Amino acid sequence: MPKIMIVDDSSFIRNHYSKVLADHGYEIVVAQNGEQAIELYRTARPDVVLMDIVMPRMDGISALNRIRALDPAAKVIVLTAMDQKSATTRAIQAGAKDFMLKPVLPSQLLIKLERLLKRT
Repeated sequence: MPKIMIVDDSSFIRNHYSKVLADHGYEIVVAQNGEQAIELYRTARPDVVLMDIVMPRMDGISALNRIRALDPAAKVIVLTAMDQKSATTRAIQAGAKDFMLKPVLPSQLLIKLERLLKRT
């Protein structure tokens, strides 16, 4: 069963995506900021990370850089709002495998995850 880490400062988003993905057979781990994501990545070693860009304590791009330093093969999908185009570009340059604009439809999220996991 693939393990997905959801990193978002919004508890609503974490809970919503957790339920959707768990209902489709994924194992879920969650973090509420970039610092937690790095620590959890070390222990949980998820197959894919869904990472919000704008978060307190440590933003998603900084966390992405640190995770990729730990694991250059890390698969990260960044989640971003419409007005964060430059941040999305920086995330892709930092090694994110893909990005999705919020609000993310569950069907789109499932398709992206399946495609990314099949590239393994």
